[in-house]
Amino acid sequence: MSSTSAIHGGPRPTTPAQAWAELRAGNDRFVAGTPAHPNQDTSRRDQLASGQAPFTTFFGCADSRVAAEVVFDQGLGDLFVVRTAGHIVGDGVLGSMEFATDVLAVPLIVVLGHDSCGAIKAAIQHYQHATMPRGYIRDIIERVTPSVIAARAAGARSTDEVEAEHVRQTIHLIHERSQVINTAVAEGRCAIVGLTYALANGRASIVESIGDLT
Repeated sequence: MSSTSAIHGGPRPTTPAQAWAELRAGNDRFVAGTPAHPNQDTSRRDQLASGQAPFTTFFGCADSRVAAEVVFDQGLGDLFVVRTAGHIVGDGVLGSMEFATDVLAVPLIVVLGHDSCGAIKAAIQHYQHATMPRGYIRDIIERVTPSVIAARAAGARSTDEVEAEHVRQTIHLIHERSQVINTAVAEGRCAIVGLTYALANGRASIVESIGDLT
């Protein structure tokens, strides 16, 4: 456990490495079935009434089975969470992450994908049949399809392999499109890590990272 661990009442993690160590420890507790449920009492509510200082920005799929605070055993005010189906990136997503990075000085961005993702399955099916869904679901499929194409070009075939590639594509998209985040990573104030989450055992595993996590 990091000396900056929020669970023991220490200071908030302020570097990418400290934030990542805190998350790894929380996921270990969740996987082992021994969550501590930190920062969820009345005193924490009172403390947060005057402001927030989360130590990680989470951008994840909106799937109801993948709640970041639960999976990483964190509490109120610890995580700044942005979620969309298939973790697709849009202006609002980038703006939210830039706010966390630039205004709240959050040192780590996590992109969290998961196995058996419905958005990935749908994108693969529509790609294979050269079709598109109706309504705004089409926007989701259109934004996931480049990852399907990249994964197929690399020899990936399964849904989970495509999801891992989509996580990889997403972290690079964020890094390339946001000058605010790109600068923060270059200066060592922030890092980006892409993870995939296994629904059955609860383990989050690294796909790729940008910036220093050591």
